[in-house]
Amino acid sequence: MLNWMRLLLRTKPRPPRPEVGPVENHSSPPAVISMEGLADFQLVQHLDYYEGFPLLRWSEVEIWLSGLESPAAQAAAWEAMERGWLQHFREALGPQFLLRESKTAMLLSSMEAGVAAATLSYMERTLQRVASILNGLAQIPPWGKDILIVFDDAESYYRYVSHYYPDAGEFAFSSGMYIDRDSAHFVSVKTDLGAIEPVIAHEMTHACLAHLPLPLWLNEGLAVNVENRIAGGSAAQLRARALNNRHKGFWGPEVIQEFWSGESFGRTDDGSMLSYDLARLIVAQFAKDWHTFTGFVLQADAKDAGEVAAQEHLHVNLGAVVCALLEKDFSSQWAPNPPRWLGQASKDRSSQNSYG
Repeated sequence: MLNWMRLLLRTKPRPPRPEVGPVENHSSPPAVISMEGLADFQLVQHLDYYEGFPLLRWSEVEIWLSGLESPAAQAAAWEAMERGWLQHFREALGPQFLLRESKTAMLLSSMEAGVAAATLSYMERTLQRVASILNGLAQIPPWGKDILIVFDDAESYYRYVSHYYPDAGEFAFSSGMYIDRDSAHFVSVKTDLGAIEPVIAHEMTHACLAHLPLPLWLNEGLAVNVENRIAGGSAAQLRARALNNRHKGFWGPEVIQEFWSGESFGRTDDGSMLSYDLARLIVAQFAKDWHTFTGFVLQADAKDAGEVAAQEHLHVNLGAVVCALLEKDFSSQWAPNPPRWLGQASKDRSSQNSYG
């Protein structure tokens, strides 16, 4: 789902639909997508191929959809385009692959029917659980379905994801990831399907919070805590306890500004891992009073890292909170200081997560 499509959101979770079945798997992929009120979209003319896999030029789909005024019609057209693209993807993967669909998810795999149905059910249940956990905060995107492509082997998986991450070795040990580009989708390898479960929980959390202008640390802190609650995080939290000394040695008044701006989440050293863990710790502390925490999250703004909202709703200074967690002496230099962020290439990297 493109970011601009996430602007149209609804608050009520979509109810799951029990029927799960294949989608026109024995016919040729569509060459044209037709929608009332629009000129036919010549799908095959808007496809590129990378390593034999179809890549749809989704920006051209966006232009085509702009001719529809009805949000419902736009959503239907987008869903038809997702389905058409996946049917071409199915053809590229081979005859053993089937496209199956439920109300909120699409699955392309060679898995047997029972396993495929269970996987789709997991995706739907996870979406509902995320919305329930984020009570008062979540809005489920109304456009597009959650898409999972399960490759039969690691070789084809790596060939495909190398289009999005061309740097050799960057994801050398990945067995599942979320690609938040074009039409966002999950990808995994059949032999290690469990690796995608925390990715699904984590990224569905981001999708349900996309309507809020959250600072990255708060967005990621929520996502990690929801992920741990849904997919299980006991081992990760045990490891996190061993990070205490590493936190104390890493964070200082200068580098903490990278955390508040979001820049530290994209570091190539331990700073990235420590950023996710520090965000987890702060959110876990704040969320103990969910009602008060909800007011904070709804007002928090990335422009000041949520400092104004924290003072108004939580009656705390964010710098003081971090110092307490790290057992550091507080000074005003630990508080978010947006003027010091100038020159930092701060951006949201959370959507490019991979899990090995």
